[in-house]
Amino acid sequence: MLHRITTLFPLWALLFSALALWQPDWFSAAKPAIVPLLGLVMFGMGMTLTWQDFVEVVRQPGRIGLGVGLQYLVMPLTAWVVSLLLDLPPELMAGLVLVGASPGGTASNVVCFLARGDLALSISLTMASTLLAIVATPLLTWIYVGRQVPVPVLDMLISIFKIVLLPVALGVAVNSVMGRRLASLRALFPLLSMLAIVFIIAIVVALNRPNLAQAGLSVALAVILHNAIGLAGGYWLGLLATRDARTARTLAIEVGMQNSGLAVALAAKYFSASAALPGALFSIWHNLSGSMLAAYWSRRADG
Repeated sequence: MLHRITTLFPLWALLFSALALWQPDWFSAAKPAIVPLLGLVMFGMGMTLTWQDFVEVVRQPGRIGLGVGLQYLVMPLTAWVVSLLLDLPPELMAGLVLVGASPGGTASNVVCFLARGDLALSISLTMASTLLAIVATPLLTWIYVGRQVPVPVLDMLISIFKIVLLPVALGVAVNSVMGRRLASLRALFPLLSMLAIVFIIAIVVALNRPNLAQAGLSVALAVILHNAIGLAGGYWLGLLATRDARTARTLAIEVGMQNSGLAVALAAKYFSASAALPGALFSIWHNLSGSMLAAYWSRRADG
């Protein structure tokens, strides 16, 4: 039952977005809750890992390096190019680049499993890109949009350390020490994580209600293009490098599906509510596109 509710994440995101448009006052006052909610999501991710999982990253440095390299090369560059082509305002460009410079999303692991990809590789890539995000996300954002908007690199680095690394490490520690005794509680974290992300999306939509009429269509197009190029680039570059369709599927999902919740939290904290809009839309869309792609690949034996 819990799994079924969690797999309907895109539907809940759409419903709560509609609710936020209808009654923005129900959500807009909760803006300060965005960062703590994301910390809860990161703690939940840590609760699914043990210290042994980190050893797996070291055992396959080639594929991990390829995946993380593609992620932090393709996605930020694509976000910047798409923003220029669509002539997005500086704050929306910053928000889209921030999505591209974010690590892989935890939903990518579920989609990878459904797509018959390499789940161990997917988890390792998510974990590696999340750890590297402490430096990569603020630095890449500054490189691409530092001329358009001020990017507080050091402050963002400290925030990512607090929002990402500390909760993940705490979750891993708790799971390693008390994993068996907390098995039933751990099963609730995917649901809690989904609810947290849905609520974050609703807050951002509520805060951006006045801007949606003007920027909504162009931002939606930018998000769809960004995600599509990430998925396609991850797959074809991965296939070219490895000649393995299963690995290519995994890389496509890891590159194309971002931790947009982190992008939303950082955009709202350091830029503006409108800068968080690309991340909120990406949260909805990449789960829809990822689910559709997983359904297609799950029916194919050759990738």
